[in-house]
Amino acid sequence: MADLETAIAIATRAHKGQKDKAGQPYILHPLRVMMSQTSDTARQVAVLHDVVEDTEVTLQFLGETGFSYDVLYAVELLTRKPSENYAEYLRRVMAHPIASAVKRADLEDNMDIRRLPENLQAEDLARLQKYRAAWEVLALAGSVSENPLLKGL
Repeated sequence: MADLETAIAIATRAHKGQKDKAGQPYILHPLRVMMSQTSDTARQVAVLHDVVEDTEVTLQFLGETGFSYDVLYAVELLTRKPSENYAEYLRRVMAHPIASAVKRADLEDNMDIRRLPENLQAEDLARLQKYRAAWEVLALAGSVSENPLLKGL
């Protein structure tokens, strides 16, 4: 069975040479998202959350490496399909507690203006607004699904 160290090693290799919008090594982003999670499974998902979408790593490779079904399924949910719009993507993510928690942490890190270029452009502000709206949708969905008073409604 693959563990967190394996997930970190795969993500580090997969994101090698990639930079974020501020010119920092991209691997720092999934590592920050990982550190916000509390369970080992969620941490594995968090550090791997962009590898299938943004690198040559495949779900098949992750499965062959020994990651659990829970990790593979959450990573699959977090991998946006080319044919789906953002609302469809969020609907898939919000249905799974680990994927939803990782996506919220991903959005929180993406909204950190310290990760953006000093001269924010209109496109940066529009992206921040999109991230904030998505975070609110996921946060509200999480609070509704976790509220014991709303069970069975």
